[in-house]
Amino acid sequence: MEEQFEAAVRGFWEVRDRQAAKQIANGSQDAGTRGSVTGGAHLDALTRLVVHHFVEKLGFPESSVWLGKKAELPGYYRPTKQWDLVVKEGDQLIAAIEFKSQSGSFGNNFNNRTEEAIGSAVDTRRAINSGLLGEARPWLGYVFLLEDAPGSTKNSHKAFNPRFEVDKAFKGNPSYADRYQVLCKRLVEDGLYDAACFVLAPKDPELPISQPDPALSFRNFIESLTRHVENEPGLQR
Repeated sequence: MEEQFEAAVRGFWEVRDRQAAKQIANGSQDAGTRGSVTGGAHLDALTRLVVHHFVEKLGFPESSVWLGKKAELPGYYRPTKQWDLVVKEGDQLIAAIEFKSQSGSFGNNFNNRTEEAIGSAVDTRRAINSGLLGEARPWLGYVFLLEDAPGSTKNSHKAFNPRFEVDKAFKGNPSYADRYQVLCKRLVEDGLYDAACFVLAPKDPELPISQPDPALSFRNFIESLTRHVENEPGLQR
């Protein structure tokens, strides 16, 4: 699966490039790099890889898998929340997964991505605890792909200036890659998500893709999903 995972991550850049080229050809290019990020479907190849695991390895029918706008779940603090991938059988949610990415504008988007990840999990966990998503405990996953570039991997030059001392994990103006790793790791440690995957992906296809934290690797992500579904009462096939 590692080779398939790398191919799926490489596909992220291919989709972005095709979308940007299409907008230029149509004379409707968005400002800056926005033309390559407004078309959606950037992580489709990675999503399909996870869907394949559900169907071929875990035995769920394709009819139980919902994607995109159809992957909507009831919330607790709001009426609904749209996930990227939902697996549902009958009245039971099996799993819900978010697939997120960021390329460029690292400083502008970090807080938004953080608040979105936390809010989605808290809302859905409360919906689970309220019995809105079935009697068994479903599995929640978070996948984040970050562009491997100097702007994401070098320490920030902007100093923090809060009214209290920052958490020790964020001292020394860590890079955005480091901050996202802290986010992903703590999302799992605090039980908001059952597993997270964090990957650094350079635009240059000659440069290696990296997964800097083994606890946040795709292998660990899939193993966590498999263990949960096979052992959680009410979810087994």
